[in-house]
This record gives sequence, C-alpha cells and structure tokens, in this order.
Amino acid sequence: MNFPPFCRRAALGSFTAAALCLICPLPAEDSAGAAVSLFNGRDLTGWKAPDAETFWKISEGGVLTGENNAAKKGSVLETVKSYADFDLEADVRWSGEIDSGFILRKPELQLQIGVSRSLKKDMTGCFYTGGAEKYPQAGQAADRDKLVKPGEWNHFRLVAKGDTFTVWINGKEAVSYRNALYPGAAPLGLQIHPGLPMKVEFRNLTLKELK
Repeated sequence: MNFPPFCRRAALGSFTAAALCLICPLPAEDSAGAAVSLFNGRDLTGWKAPDAETFWKISEGGVLTGENNAAKKGSVLETVKSYADFDLEADVRWSGEIDSGFILRKPELQLQIGVSRSLKKDMTGCFYTGGAEKYPQAGQAADRDKLVKPGEWNHFRLVAKGDTFTVWINGKEAVSYRNALYPGAAPLGLQIHPGLPMKVEFRNLTLKELK
C-alpha cells in the first residue's frame, strides 16, 4: 500500500520509538519495588550513628568497614529511613571472633553474625530476640557451620514479610522464623558489638521494599 509522505514519516517515527523501547528498556530503578543500593559508595549519606566516622569507613569499591575503637565502645549504624517488609541482600566478610549482625523491626530483632556474647559460640544466621529465650530454636540456622565460609565474602539474603523472617546464606535457605511480636517499621542497623576488638566488612547492600 502506498502512503502519502507525511503518513510514511509518522509510521516510521512510531516504529523507531517502539524499536528503541525494545532495545533500551527503562532503567530498573524506575520500576516500582525495584532493589536500591543502600550506599552511594562515597560517604554515609542516608545513615546515622553517634561518632559514625570513628567506627565506619567506606573504601574504594563501595566496601563499608566497621571496626571497634580502642575503648571497644561499639556502634550501631542505622538507616535514616525505616522499613517494615523488605528483601535485603548483602555480602559480609570477617575473620576471627566478631559479634555483629543486621538489626530490624520494632521492637528490635537481630540477625546474628559471629559469636554471641551470651552463649560464647558462633550463632551466625540465627535470630536474637532479646527476650527470655534469646536465641529461640525455631530461629536458628541449623546448618550454619556448613554454609558459612570463614574469612571469605558470604552472601546473606534476609526477607522480612509480615511475621515471617527468612534467611539465605550463600544461596541456600538457612532458616525461616515466624514471630508476630516484631511488627513495627524501624531503621535497618549494622552492629559493632561493644566489649571486643572486631572488624566486619559489608558490600553490595541492596534493599527492596515489599508491599
């Protein structure tokens, strides 16, 4: 079929626009519910803690390093924003004895990384409630010794959805814990426990809010 010149131009323009959409899709960050990076790789914008620069440094490549001071005072670095339901992923590396973890929700719940101060044993991948049963059996990663690679980067994924908290370590599900006592939105925290010399590194921290 022969089109007038102006029709051919319009048809060509429509085709070109459609082709560009196929070749160059919208960036992922423009999609609703997309994962976002929690660090800009340069400074602690979006995070807060007393004397944060004393305990937390960001090195080249976007690695966030938390290290205790000489007084072993400890620190919790928190996001300015609060979160309730989310899908968090991060790489974490440490060596030797540390006591760290991800702090979430209100009241406070923690996913332990390293050695528990109270139990004196490694409880990586287990939930600390702060209640009478500090590390409930249902919230413990039973095979954590097989999943964690000491001294290497370990990939953690933590999904908090309603009353269910599920953790994967290096791609394998470690624990799925249900507890309705922690419903409130709160800042996400990274811990340096007081009382011991320790160093922990985080990288590739991304978070997707769940609706």
